[in-house]
Amino acid sequence: MRGCGTVQEILDQLEAKRRAARQGGGERRIQAQHRRGKLTARERIELLLDPGSFEEVDMFVEHRCTDFGMDAQRIPGDGVVCGQGTINGRLVFVFSQDFTVFGGSLSEAHAEKICKVMDRALRVGAPVIGINDSGGARIQEGIASLAGYAEVFQRNVLASGVIPQISLVMGPCAGGAVYSPAMTDFIFMVRGTSYMFVTGPDVVKTVTNEEVSHEELGGAATHTERSGVADLAFDNDVQALHEVRRFFDFLPLNNREPPPERPSFDDPEREEPSLDSLVPADPNKPYDMKELVTKVVDEGDFFELQPDYARNIIIGFGRIEGRTVGVVANQPMVLAGCLDIAASIKAARFVRFCDCFNIPILTFVDVPGFLPGTAQEYGGIIKHGAKLLFAYAEATVPKVTVITRKAYGGAYDVMSSKHLRGDVNYAWPTAEIAVMGPKGAVEIVFRAEKDDPERIRAREREYRERFANPFVAARRGYVDDIIMPHGTRRRIARSLRWLRTKQLANPWKKHSNIPL
Repeated sequence: MRGCGTVQEILDQLEAKRRAARQGGGERRIQAQHRRGKLTARERIELLLDPGSFEEVDMFVEHRCTDFGMDAQRIPGDGVVCGQGTINGRLVFVFSQDFTVFGGSLSEAHAEKICKVMDRALRVGAPVIGINDSGGARIQEGIASLAGYAEVFQRNVLASGVIPQISLVMGPCAGGAVYSPAMTDFIFMVRGTSYMFVTGPDVVKTVTNEEVSHEELGGAATHTERSGVADLAFDNDVQALHEVRRFFDFLPLNNREPPPERPSFDDPEREEPSLDSLVPADPNKPYDMKELVTKVVDEGDFFELQPDYARNIIIGFGRIEGRTVGVVANQPMVLAGCLDIAASIKAARFVRFCDCFNIPILTFVDVPGFLPGTAQEYGGIIKHGAKLLFAYAEATVPKVTVITRKAYGGAYDVMSSKHLRGDVNYAWPTAEIAVMGPKGAVEIVFRAEKDDPERIRAREREYRERFANPFVAARRGYVDDIIMPHGTRRRIARSLRWLRTKQLANPWKKHSNIPL
């Protein structure tokens, strides 16, 4: 009987500790979290994962600090909830920082918990989703907390390209803490309640005399529109978690798996007659490339990333015949679709992600060239533009390219051309593939005739007839076929179907040296 009583006491203790861990920093702090418009760490996990699928680890871990009175402040879990569960039945590992416990600050024990789930994810080949809501390093632990951050950083690097890593910034994320999300594949933020910066407003004011708010310095608008650090911003925690569940369905679990497949009721042979009139007769008139993207992918379901940053290029995920594809497309509505520094970096990172995780790349091209100007040249457009070139050239996944209108100069080469091992390259009848546009070309080639406007106009007509069409490229085999716009989806679907068994390997190397 005594033994049974002892076991019962242990069970009572266990349940008491579980209750304490689930309460986090207590009801008062939970209410404060809710007043800020934020969910708690556990509420976020409940919304993110399938009901009943979460299995928590290290619920009873506590910090080991005894300085500054910390030995009297111990809360089970130590400010982070970790474990694994499923999203739509697929395995995922998660950690969610609890701002109600020591402001979500990272201690040595807190970091060890995060490292444990990352190690497990890497061993079994499943993605990691990190929910960041933390005041930063726990000051009372000094160097131990900084060491904890570095341990997390090291795992971010080792996991890169092996398993997808997603960061949800749902509160403060400052100082050294920002570098873990920065090394993950995707960052999502929440408007009004999340921010990221290396040094806060007070330090900025002290050092540079600038007065700036938390929101202006590192809020969701700043990082989705100006810096390009974050991929998307959402209105609240619930919307963010719902959209991440949707986004997760596009990703494979690891780099050894093919892209996920889901049932699609959209006929791959479907024709889209409206595309025949998408490109205006006037070559200088813009049109919305997103219309083409949404009309080609299954059921118009396109998950766009970084829509408010470098809007002259479009990136995101869609599906063809139920299988994930990565889409890169020039946007003629912004800067005429020119490539600039920001667009090159945005697209290059996306292309490299797709290549890491066996996701075919679908490219729609309407690019008049690289954006001219001193700001671009002084900013390093040569090196930054080379990032996109490097990414496409290095990629070994299936690559299908459709040139809708302009493909001029070096930008033609960069945008997944046949010369960068494009597998299938199509052109619409409206395609213009040349070194440059007719006006610029004529002014260079026939500069001696520049004082004769009539002759110059005739030369432009001659140039347009000879080069401003897809036939020269088709004669050389640089495009595989000239296709009617309404049949674009059908031709893409058929190409991706036979490319499923593609095998291509780059020469052995430790790693490439991309022009960073």
